[in-house]
Amino acid sequence: MNRRIKRWGLVLAAAVVLPAAAAAWYFQPYEADSAAIRAMRDGEGVSVAKKHGLIVFEGSEVRPPGIILYPGGLIAPESYAPLARALAASGRRTVIVKMPFYLAGAGVDRADRVFAAYPGEAFVIGGHSLGGTMAARYAASHPGQVSGLFLLAAYPDKQGNVRHANLPVLSLIGSRDGIVDREKWEQAAQFLPADTAYITIEGGNHTQFGSYGPQRGDYPAAILPHDQWQQTASILDGWLRRLPR
Repeated sequence: MNRRIKRWGLVLAAAVVLPAAAAAWYFQPYEADSAAIRAMRDGEGVSVAKKHGLIVFEGSEVRPPGIILYPGGLIAPESYAPLARALAASGRRTVIVKMPFYLAGAGVDRADRVFAAYPGEAFVIGGHSLGGTMAARYAASHPGQVSGLFLLAAYPDKQGNVRHANLPVLSLIGSRDGIVDREKWEQAAQFLPADTAYITIEGGNHTQFGSYGPQRGDYPAAILPHDQWQQTASILDGWLRRLPR
């Protein structure tokens, strides 16, 4: 009897532990690489602060609106430090929002923390990949709260329908993106304003909006990561300068 009980105990333990271990392996997030870790340090006119689940980048000059950035699914938020640093250097306070379980779908409303930390200040919201989809949902469910929406290799779903939200929208994608489903990306235009600005970064891919090493399924980029970050920051800043005040 004791042996049978022990045997069943081992079976039950395996039934719990093995799926958990498999899930942990499968959902292992992409970690920030060395370039991202370097970009997390203060210096060269940019300060970096962590508070209330936010990573805040500020330059010596801060011009409105600021930027709220939702990370891609299963991607460490620090991975976007090089892009955030470039944006801060151009005068845009940039806030990367940490997500539960590295999934923006579990923290759609976490932009509320940014508005609580900076009451009365204007921000646009956006994100990379899944983060962009969830940023669109936040914008759709908080009319009048954000000043604009930007999508990095991302597209909205029905819950993120901002077509009639009177909201400026920028959609950026790399010509070498191997992750985004182009058919779904094109179909999602029905959820965006007719005057959405669509821009393609030639030679850019999906992964290089962040800095976390190669991503399964993506195509190799034809430009360096630094070039894609700088182009993205420049395009975003130019778009922000044209927003109505």
